Amino acid sequence: MAIYSMIKNQQIRIKVSISTFLFLIVVSSIFICWRNSDPAWMMDKHNRWNVYYTGQDKDLIGEYDRFFDQGANEVSRFFNTGFKNRFDIFVHPNRHSLDSAWQKDWNMPEFKSECWMVASGIATKLDIISPKSWDKQSCEHSYRQKIDVQRLITHELVHVFHGQLNESPDFSKTEGIDWFVEGLANYASGQCDSVRILEIKKAIRENTIPATLDSFWTGKLRYGLSGSVVLYIDRHYGRSTLIKLLPMTKKSQVLSALGVAEENLLKEWRDYLQNY
Repeated sequence: MAIYSMIKNQQIRIKVSISTFLFLIVVSSIFICWRNSDPAWMMDKHNRWNVYYTGQDKDLIGEYDRFFDQGANEVSRFFNTGFKNRFDIFVHPNRHSLDSAWQKDWNMPEFKSECWMVASGIATKLDIISPKSWDKQSCEHSYRQKIDVQRLITHELVHVFHGQLNESPDFSKTEGIDWFVEGLANYASGQCDSVRILEIKKAIRENTIPATLDSFWTGKLRYGLSGSVVLYIDRHYGRSTLIKLLPMTKKSQVLSALGVAEENLLKEWRDYLQNY
């Protein structure tokens, strides 16, 4: 999941006396300390990442660590190599905390996340609402569904891995490859399961598939559509070829590397899925 925006900030210059200036520094320092203590982040250092969490999750962080470890190991097995760089994992105590992080990262002060949004991953970090609170904080996810929780966390860790190899680490400068970025995470995490494949096969029979890759990451079938195309690329062109696509930022680059026109790729994908 990725949202980007550019907002110009206005600067206001204020002339103050030396004494007033020093006073403002003191007040600002107090305010910054207060902001940083709410929430009061704790940090555990791991071999491949640092985990930041609040007191709310102190007794749960060991349980969450097992999800992170398993997800990272699955990602490394899929790509046959480890993460290129260290990164941070922030376990947010609530949606307000997650929104605050995204507002800062994306420079969107008024941004409010949708109820289904619970996590995001880029090259430098993974942000996630405390999974135990998903039943109250989310409209689509439940901590009781442990397999789904694991797959979602693995999905975001795929984004972290991908971002560390991509020319646009936060995917903000990619063009026409939303289907690939999200499809890769969906496929490599195990989310492109038999249920989603059956939904796509049904849509193919009913001729309701979008005409272009640009439209694959839209609508309620976006995960299955995008994930199944990456599945096809992996099975037909091979894992080594799939990995070579990771640094690319444009659809034209991906198609050129595969040596296929978009129309032919979609036809071959449809034929493959019909017999899958």
